[in-house]
Amino acid sequence: MVPLYKDNQEDICPICLDPLKEAVSTDCRHLFCRMCLTQHVDKASVSGVLSCPVCRKPCSEGVLGDGYICFSHQKRVCRFCEASRHLLCVECLQCPEHQSHTELSIESAISHYKERLIRRSRKLRKDLGDLQRLKAQKEEKLQALQVDWGSRGLPNQVDWGSHGLRAGLRNQDQAEEQLKALPQSWLDQQEDLQAEVAKIFSISEAVTRLSILASDLERMARELDASTLKDASDLLDRTAPQKLEGPLSHLPAANPSPS
Repeated sequence: MVPLYKDNQEDICPICLDPLKEAVSTDCRHLFCRMCLTQHVDKASVSGVLSCPVCRKPCSEGVLGDGYICFSHQKRVCRFCEASRHLLCVECLQCPEHQSHTELSIESAISHYKERLIRRSRKLRKDLGDLQRLKAQKEEKLQALQVDWGSRGLPNQVDWGSHGLRAGLRNQDQAEEQLKALPQSWLDQQEDLQAEVAKIFSISEAVTRLSILASDLERMARELDASTLKDASDLLDRTAPQKLEGPLSHLPAANPSPS
């Protein structure tokens, strides 16, 4: 594909007469929407003569870009195989390995995967909101426990790690004495504090992971084209509910949503 040279008036596609979308250039440097030029190539392939829609100079299918050309046969791709996640040309479709597979047209595949990406991102955003609310509730509970703990005359600023209470008291040379003097109910409350901190930390990690995945899904949906269909399929696999059982385990069980 040659470098883009924007000499069209106001960057308008000569085929659809709308502003250029995913602009591509023919060898003669006329610009078109990628989808418009793809449809033109489809029609021209029937006659076997491919030329620029504006000046009629001959051009090759390579004008659509590397992502639209089959590396095996150097022909324009026309289908997306969901089983192998490969873009296929007409010669690929004749191969025995693809005879039993489901193949979508490029346009249908882009529409299908964009819809799935948007639906999945919305589901993750909902789960993310639920996790953030749960985290806020846990932090509120932790604060109440700490206030109660401090009201008993014990250190309120404690490192609540695996040896949190002992370490905090040891710094004051009071570890064994104060621990022995504490009622069992207070020791149980200290364990509750440690458990709440651990839960909040785990939820925070889940929030971060889901936030990144939701952003990836949204960006993929915006930028999806033929060259990124495989990446979209891989991302949908990575964000499937069964792959997110860890982060989602904090939420109450619910009926699985369609993906």
